[in-house]
Amino acid sequence: MADLQYRFGPFVVDRARYRVLRDGTVLALTPKLLDLLLHLLDHAGALVTKEQLLDALWPDANVTDNALAQAMSELRDALGDDAGTPHFIKTVARRGYRFIAPVDRIETTADQPARTQTTTAAPAVDRAIAVMDFVNVTGDAHSAWLSAGIAETVTGDLRAMDRFRVVDRGRVMEAIRGTDGSVHQVAARLGATFAVVGSYQTNADRIRITARIVNVESGEARADAKVDGPIAAIFELQDQVVAQFSKELGLGAAPAARDSAARETPSLEAYRAYTEAWLHLEALDVREIPEAITDFQRAIAIDPGYALAFTGLASAQLAAYEATRADTTPASQLLNDALAHARRAVALDAALAEAHATLAFVLVSAWQTSEAVQVARRAVTLEPTNWRHFFRLGHAAWGDERIRAATNALALYPDFAFAHFQMAMVHVARGHLRDAEAVLRQGAAVQDRQVTRGDRYPALGLHWLLGLVRLAQGDTEEALKEFESEEARALPHRLYGREYEMSAVHARGACLLRLGRHAEAIDCFTRSLELYPEHAPSHIGLVLALRATGSADRAASISTTLQEIVRSLSASRPIEAVLVESQILATEGRLEEAGVVLSKMLESAPPGFAAWTLPVEPLLLQLQGNERFTAVLRALAGRAR
Repeated sequence: MADLQYRFGPFVVDRARYRVLRDGTVLALTPKLLDLLLHLLDHAGALVTKEQLLDALWPDANVTDNALAQAMSELRDALGDDAGTPHFIKTVARRGYRFIAPVDRIETTADQPARTQTTTAAPAVDRAIAVMDFVNVTGDAHSAWLSAGIAETVTGDLRAMDRFRVVDRGRVMEAIRGTDGSVHQVAARLGATFAVVGSYQTNADRIRITARIVNVESGEARADAKVDGPIAAIFELQDQVVAQFSKELGLGAAPAARDSAARETPSLEAYRAYTEAWLHLEALDVREIPEAITDFQRAIAIDPGYALAFTGLASAQLAAYEATRADTTPASQLLNDALAHARRAVALDAALAEAHATLAFVLVSAWQTSEAVQVARRAVTLEPTNWRHFFRLGHAAWGDERIRAATNALALYPDFAFAHFQMAMVHVARGHLRDAEAVLRQGAAVQDRQVTRGDRYPALGLHWLLGLVRLAQGDTEEALKEFESEEARALPHRLYGREYEMSAVHARGACLLRLGRHAEAIDCFTRSLELYPEHAPSHIGLVLALRATGSADRAASISTTLQEIVRSLSASRPIEAVLVESQILATEGRLEEAGVVLSKMLESAPPGFAAWTLPVEPLLLQLQGNERFTAVLRALAGRAR
């Protein structure tokens, strides 16, 4: 009987001995991962659907796609593969997976030499194209903003052609920062077959733009463009670039890109202010947000009808508000201004998907969740290939719709780690902690890669939430490790960085309190309050730890301060105030009363994610098993269907 082996890259898969070797060393793979790999190799080059894999690997079990995704993530890690730039296993969005590397199939018998048959995975035609920044040949600082501005417009025009899968510009910039910036490395990171490379040079009031579409692997030029004219005509000149591409590719006239910033203002100076503002905002650095707001306001002052500038201003003001959202009294005027400007953008251009998506994002922070979902759906309908719109729909929606939206965002942008956080929130609210853990582990692995690569949209909070999930399941040792991991990654200058650093330190204190390590807990709660002096749960934890160490007078003083904070929270953040009140009641042993206030809060809360952390709140774990609290958790899970 023939023995069958597969060889690909540095790996040998020995079916008879049920093992995988890398350069002669056996890999430590679980049987499930071995079965998964063998199934993919048996169908190398072909699409294997999720349903086929679930039927093959879990034939008699009722498991979700999350189990498959987790297994695939672990297999990729073992092979050293990357979902974003795969060498072996490629994700086929919303359908399944394909083994894409060449595979040698080797059959041997006792009396015959080995027979080798090579299977080359036939890749699907991939017309992914990435637009690089245009090189400022003359080095003129006054026109440096055009480097990104031209690239943004060319990206929009190419997308309107509907002939390429155009890589989001944010992902391109992320790849540039995470590599040496060369076209080959950027394209490899993005999985792009083609790239647009170009340059521009200015002379007095004139500009010349040259650009080329190249096949990155072969170096073959597929189309060239060269345009020149007055800088004042930059919008028309940028359009001519893709028009020339279209002509050289034999595609006829290129349609105008409806979502291009150039379509929204006739003013070069307004366009420049808008472009420079986005460069500040997309850094997600709280130190640059004020400059972004100023630049967007400048663009609007120049052109009051500039819809995209209003979306940008709303986004910048929302980011500034979000930096204060964990304060007892957040900067509500920023949120009000953001809402007004987002609505103004929709009024100026009801067909602008970005306007609807931005409005949805702001409405969520204003707790107007029902309207937010409707508006976000409109954005997706208008522009169904933009991952940002699916992300915002997921942010607004809840339950199954959030999971679907996050899945779609990941299909379009596999390295957007926060989509995993979005899905995990739903699983936590449903009380499905194992599902939440599987999704979070997958997302945390992406988050860790992003941090080391310096990606543009590094997620925060995944290790924190994973730690809470593990703590709720009684694993204090791993919970502590996850909280420490989150604290190490939460850079204070990043948007939400200070908040998640505080959350991680507070959660670590709660875990230490549970372990009876009171002195260490006091240190954690004290450090948490240094970051957010009015963080009510840390005051609760500090009171408990001080009482346990005999510092009753100090604990009493902090309790008085805590009551003042709760009164302020009731006016500014009523849902958070109820959560804090329930924690106080629970820690005082008044379990029934804690359940009552939570039940009333859920009955009146807006639709969506209110109180989603209840199943893993560390200062409410003593409520587990209480009949009233069990009813609250059922109601919470019902909201998350």
